Amino acid sequence: MTEHNNELIPSSAAGMDQHKAPRYEMVRTEQFLPKYAGFWMRFWAYIIDLIIVSSISGIVVKPIFRVAGFEISNPDFLLFSPYKIVLLLLFLTYFALMTKLLGQTAGKMILGIRVIQKNEEPLTWGTILFREVIGRFISKTLLIPYLLAIFMPKKEALHDLFADTAVIHEHSFEKKTVMVKRQVDEGEQLQDAPHV
Repeated sequence: MTEHNNELIPSSAAGMDQHKAPRYEMVRTEQFLPKYAGFWMRFWAYIIDLIIVSSISGIVVKPIFRVAGFEISNPDFLLFSPYKIVLLLLFLTYFALMTKLLGQTAGKMILGIRVIQKNEEPLTWGTILFREVIGRFISKTLLIPYLLAIFMPKKEALHDLFADTAVIHEHSFEKKTVMVKRQVDEGEQLQDAPHV
């Protein structure tokens, strides 16, 4: 800052006449963005996961209930039987642990898709709680929130919106060409300028 007539004038404004204004050019660059998994890819992964959870239930949980003499089909409380409550806990635990530890369930592994946070940080337990427990419980109960993946730009279902996550293809990317403004150095020529 310089002082002139008892007024302060920024030094950059005082020396503006000595320097030329910076020049810019538009440069075309290519970016590789994650390819989001669509509704049908996620649907088939979910079906595979349901088969796995049902198999675990049939092999482990049902025999335990039969041996213990608990009812499997008659609901006791709000249309939930003890068996259905255990099955729901198994379902939510499977999705939560697989997603937290591996970033994908077995169905997603088979189809080559995974869950990521949109801010590209590792998945946290808080994110898993919102996505795989609260969000998935609501989605499983109502079924309609799964259909959001058809209409959303990043193909998110309701539980993705809760947790700020997305499901992407592991080995596929979308190539996008964008124009970026960059400053041209003093001795550098503009790319579009004719050569003399």
